[in-house]
Amino acid sequence: MLTGQLRPTRAIEEKTPKYESAGSVSEMADLLKLLLCVAEKAANVARVCRQEASLFELLVQEKTGVDKNKKFVQDFKTLADVVIQEMIRHDVGAQFPEMIDHIHGEESNKFENGLGESVIVTVCGTEKETAALLATVLDGDLTAAGLLAQAIHQDARLMLTDTGTENLHIPLCPSNLGIWIDPIDATSQYIKGCEEGAEGHLCPSGLQCALVLIGVYLHATGEPVMGVINQPFNHKHTTGWKGKHFWGVSYGSIKASSVLRPEDRRAERPGLSVVLSSSEKQVVKDALGPLCEPDRLMYASGAGNKILCVILGLADVYVLSEGSTFKWDSCGPHALLRSLGGGMVDLKKCLSSVDSEGRGREKGELTYHQPNANCAGADRWANQGGLVAYLDCQTLQTVIKELKGKF
Repeated sequence: MLTGQLRPTRAIEEKTPKYESAGSVSEMADLLKLLLCVAEKAANVARVCRQEASLFELLVQEKTGVDKNKKFVQDFKTLADVVIQEMIRHDVGAQFPEMIDHIHGEESNKFENGLGESVIVTVCGTEKETAALLATVLDGDLTAAGLLAQAIHQDARLMLTDTGTENLHIPLCPSNLGIWIDPIDATSQYIKGCEEGAEGHLCPSGLQCALVLIGVYLHATGEPVMGVINQPFNHKHTTGWKGKHFWGVSYGSIKASSVLRPEDRRAERPGLSVVLSSSEKQVVKDALGPLCEPDRLMYASGAGNKILCVILGLADVYVLSEGSTFKWDSCGPHALLRSLGGGMVDLKKCLSSVDSEGRGREKGELTYHQPNANCAGADRWANQGGLVAYLDCQTLQTVIKELKGKF
């Protein structure tokens, strides 16, 4: 169902960290393949939810209180978000039960139906039982509930036949890992459903910005070690929307990815290409604008989408000065960046630790294992200091130097 997936492009180096047993290596390759399969299953659920207008109208609910992203006046979640998150939790937990208590996501699994009744959305033991539960959310719409339940209970292992991960050896143990899920990043673009942009170009808005993001991190350090990005609406075919997936692994000396590292084009063109949120502070826009070649200070929706632009070489760097992204937004894409030699830093920490030339001992890479102190709800897991996503350390240094002392 996917197009354009690539074989690993970076060789696994000989020196690898010690691991407990050869069995754990095999298991971790199996985990990556499973994550790719459940991400594609999630993408299929997202597409199913958009195919029927009458169904989609039933799915949207506004977030309130501590679950709301303060960046937006309205912050919506959809039943698709909740279903995808619980489906991934169920499928991964079934194969790796030692991880079930360490699978975290953006959404609460509580949903309210048209009668004002609160329903806890879970994946049941059978398709029939899941359909019955979903029908209570969908105000008794058995047809819609059946379609969703059928998509949820598909065998994830059959979703992808060629993931390009067959020869990977990843010396990690599942009991040492946690998972962050963003079931549909850029939910507002998913809800609007505009069909803009084209494959291979930066998409400022539209369905192409909506992504399924899954990241794996180490309990002990919070280091992101494995990431999967699925773009459910990559391009449109005569039979409907088709998706595309990307993955990366970064652990010790192991660097493997489905993505070719973009070529360094600085010798061919002056300046940088920077992608920002349209709501970014004017002082940041004014500082970075002069660094950019003409028309290369760009704006796009969705944190995951903007990081993917850097991963694919559509932008050199993504800068965000606000704490409006969360661990589920950044964990998976961060692992992909690291697999390509890049990274993602806390902007505030980075600015405070460098000199006027943008040089410093600590880059302040984001971690994923500890909540923010004295915060409630979603803010416990916010990237409070903002972030910079980059592939090239020199680019990071240039950006930090320019932003130093500006805010």
